[in-house]
Amino acid sequence: MRWPAYDTEGFFDEMFDVEGEPRSGAAPLLERLAELEDGELQSRQRAAEQSFWELGITFNVYGNEEGTERIFPFDVIPRIVSATDWALVEAGLKQRIHALNLFINDVYHEQEIVKAGMIPGELVLSAKGFLPPCIGLTPPRGIWCHITGSDLVRDHDGRLYVLEDNLRTPSGVSYVLENRQVLKRTFPQVFEASKVRPVDDYPSRLLETLQAMAPDGSRTPTVVVLTPGMYNSAYFEHTFLAQQMGVELVEGGDLVISDGYVKMRTTKGLQRVDVIYRRIDDAFLDPLTFRPDSLLGVPGLMDVYRAGRVALANAPGTGIADDKAVYAYVPEMIRFYLGEEILLPNVPTYQCSDVDQRQYVLAHLDDLVVKSVNESGGYGMLVGPHASEAQREEFAKAIEAHPRNYIAQPMLALSRAPVIVEEHFEGRHVDLRPYVLYGDGAKPYVMPGGLTRVALQKGSLVVNSSQGGGSKDTWVMVED
Repeated sequence: MRWPAYDTEGFFDEMFDVEGEPRSGAAPLLERLAELEDGELQSRQRAAEQSFWELGITFNVYGNEEGTERIFPFDVIPRIVSATDWALVEAGLKQRIHALNLFINDVYHEQEIVKAGMIPGELVLSAKGFLPPCIGLTPPRGIWCHITGSDLVRDHDGRLYVLEDNLRTPSGVSYVLENRQVLKRTFPQVFEASKVRPVDDYPSRLLETLQAMAPDGSRTPTVVVLTPGMYNSAYFEHTFLAQQMGVELVEGGDLVISDGYVKMRTTKGLQRVDVIYRRIDDAFLDPLTFRPDSLLGVPGLMDVYRAGRVALANAPGTGIADDKAVYAYVPEMIRFYLGEEILLPNVPTYQCSDVDQRQYVLAHLDDLVVKSVNESGGYGMLVGPHASEAQREEFAKAIEAHPRNYIAQPMLALSRAPVIVEEHFEGRHVDLRPYVLYGDGAKPYVMPGGLTRVALQKGSLVVNSSQGGGSKDTWVMVED
């Protein structure tokens, strides 16, 4: 396996520049890979995959006839991010999270941004993620979005864009941490030669963020991770994070409201809970406030939350910012709340709820990517240039029937990174999901790395694990 045969095919490549030279920070890795004997890299790839099985690093796929539990596909060639690129990512995400937090607080209080005409009121009020029971709520320390995972992509010219935001229950950080541990064992000498920023302290930083949210007077706050249960697609992550933080993993049935507080059933009786890192969607948190048929949440939880006797991360109602139609207005949010221009731009977005923009989308379905505003995981999406005429017609009907439910974007020529394909290397499209922690009024913390997701099928632009995508370790280089 040799690099001279590797072809970037005209795409922006994360490892090599247009001249075929290694990008900043990549040289030590490439030199070490060149020293490996024939077959050794494939052997290390197989060893890494075996480690994933042994460690139980899996995810669940709903509705798959071949079985629900899968290993998360992993490629041992890491993705390199230069210190310069990361400085932009870090500054841009801090700016974005600050503005989004102010926006969420505003829409549940005075709605000043709506009154100023910066975002249509109907767009906000009709959003599935807008929860009327959260109107007037103020979460502890005024922070709504404690844990965020925004998805970034790079276009053919190398420019970085934010593709979407994930503020309700962003997943994937456990794979970031496990990927790093596997890579350290796979290429120990490369880690010694390369200046890679660490990610290992994320669980301790997450715990500190959660503890800082505790109601006043909690000297040693009790934190729990609330999971829907073992059949959830991210259950591995729920158990992993609870174990890494040294806190209890609980389901709704393990919690009860008693004497005005949330308490956890234990072998020694009921124990008060101060902070809940919830990994279930808003609608299922409390059947007395949201969905009455929910068996996953805790009856009466929202009353305790309103009284300030328990903290929830992320705060209920943050899903308003996950709506892909609302996402299009983040540049306006940054101007309105911060008086700044956006550092990490959005992908240009057409609102199908707007008559003129809808007509443009319907006339150019063969050029655009159409997305359902509330779907995730690669579902509810049409990649126009790769779709059949029948698929485009089906989406056209759906757009005309429910225009508020769809947005459209130009199809970017997503950057690629090399992956191992049998006996050689090939480029595959990638994105990046960095993770941001925001707590107790301090500036947001951006983990120096993130989940690089890879579309393992040649030519595919869909990187989601539920659609056959995999992952890489992400190496953010230390500035020289």
